[in-house]
Amino acid sequence: MALKLNVIIGSTRPGRNGPTVAKWVEQFAKEHGQFDVELVDLADFALPLLDEPAHPAMRKYEHEHTKRWSESVASADAFLFVAPEYDYFVSAALVNAIQYLFHEWTYKPAAIVSYGGVSGGLRGSQELRQLLGNVNVVAINQPVPVPFYTQFINDEGIFTPNEAVISGTTTLLGELHKWAVALKPMRQPAQ
Repeated sequence: MALKLNVIIGSTRPGRNGPTVAKWVEQFAKEHGQFDVELVDLADFALPLLDEPAHPAMRKYEHEHTKRWSESVASADAFLFVAPEYDYFVSAALVNAIQYLFHEWTYKPAAIVSYGGVSGGLRGSQELRQLLGNVNVVAINQPVPVPFYTQFINDEGIFTPNEAVISGTTTLLGELHKWAVALKPMRQPAQ
């Protein structure tokens, strides 16, 4: 059975381009062939700002949106965040979504395809990597930044990246798969 990769759209802002970039990432990851790939849109979960009364480490979820989010994250062996940079930082919606859970993230690898202006979202991706480490995710060191990303969205609204993005994403997926294989035994119950 192949490992499962959740490609997570890290923005919920109206008018966002995250789904456009993420659809390309999803298709590219499927063609890469090392994962079963699922596209996950944070907007579909409508997570309010941390509204669970119990700490996430307790896993005493009261709200249906948290239970659905928990199931989605728990089902994955690895994550690929498609994340914009807002004000030199990761989106508040993505920070909120990560902080909703704890155990579901543990001992899983994550990679980032960031997009933005001149930095391609690299500043935000560095902050995201640190946050992921705080919930025991292994955030791999090979983010793929997409600077001035709108230049890669054609008139039909399709993201068509350049060779640097394609090459970087190929490397990123290879590294993500290595880490997913290596970390899977750590998530097995102790015998």
